[in-house]
Amino acid sequence: MRKLWALLLVCAISLPVSASQGGVNESTSLDGTGIKTLDYDGVMRTNNESADFGVILQIEDDSNISNIRWVTQVCINTGVCYPPEESQMDRGDDGSFGSYLDTEPGYSYINWKFIIEMEDGSESQVPDVGFGWKVWSDCWYENGTWGGDSTKCQPDDSSSIPGFEATLAIASIFLATLMIRRE
Repeated sequence: MRKLWALLLVCAISLPVSASQGGVNESTSLDGTGIKTLDYDGVMRTNNESADFGVILQIEDDSNISNIRWVTQVCINTGVCYPPEESQMDRGDDGSFGSYLDTEPGYSYINWKFIIEMEDGSESQVPDVGFGWKVWSDCWYENGTWGGDSTKCQPDDSSSIPGFEATLAIASIFLATLMIRRE
């Protein structure tokens, strides 16, 4: 039983290491979706008050798409993700669809997907499950690491206790070793 507890403790300590990599954008294939092209910035700008993040897509000529809804989820630097929000994309004269999201300082990344409405009334989601795209901001925090090309959102380091996390990890491993030796 103690070996199990020691193993669980080691797994819990290494959990942040096994999570997804911060700062790496993700995207889903558009094959078979009726979407020909999808354009968006590779970085979500958050360092000024008038910033926004936009998505513009072109549909294939032979598709029977009538409307597209953009479902977005914003996650902030404290690790909290806001509930998903749905917005109707505006259709342009050239058949393109576009939508924008106002961004704020403190946003870490944005996830999104599309709900495609067909002329016959049916709907499909791209992707079928979860979010298909993730774009990181210009100043993000993930698993104890700051990233992005801006440093405006990063706090002053003078209030942190240096080495506290490392000391806690070493003490946990030491206690796990003692528990194993007692058996």
